Amino acid sequence: MDETTRKSEGEKSEDKFTEITLRRIELSDVDDFMEWAADEKVSQFCTWDTYTCKDQALDFIKNIAIPHPCLRVICINNKAIGSVSVTPNSGCFDTCRAELGYVLAYKYWGKGIVTKAVKIVVSNIFQEWSNLERLEALVDIDNKGSQRVLEKAGFLKEGVLRKFKNIKGRSRDEVIFSFLSTDALQE
Repeated sequence: MDETTRKSEGEKSEDKFTEITLRRIELSDVDDFMEWAADEKVSQFCTWDTYTCKDQALDFIKNIAIPHPCLRVICINNKAIGSVSVTPNSGCFDTCRAELGYVLAYKYWGKGIVTKAVKIVVSNIFQEWSNLERLEALVDIDNKGSQRVLEKAGFLKEGVLRKFKNIKGRSRDEVIFSFLSTDALQE
């Protein structure tokens, strides 16, 4: 899943974010990680609390992110600006499903970066995980930007799961999206 995406030569680039890469996270990414993990605008819809110190970030990177089967940082010029992950479901009946998640530093929002990263992941994950048939994403009902990312990447909005998750002490409605192994990837 460590890949690059570029705009074609004939396509006009309206910003400098035409090339992104995905790679495994490293401990040396901690300062970049803190740019998004310590930002309340970024963490407001996330299940994790805003990070307050570098030690928390190092602990997360070392003990959760590095061992994660499919967590990659989204990079521009090898600078980590966010992450995308696919987490497999466990249990004998749920091995055909996995959950997609992503986060991006605030100053990069609205530039199509996460959509590109999601498309890279989707284009590879079904081949890498042969038993995977369904990739799903849950998005807070008020997180319209994240919903647009999934729609642009070709995910199907299936509905609203009412009072589905408790995030930061509040029960939240979540919109569920899916992408099946048989679905066509959006260009």
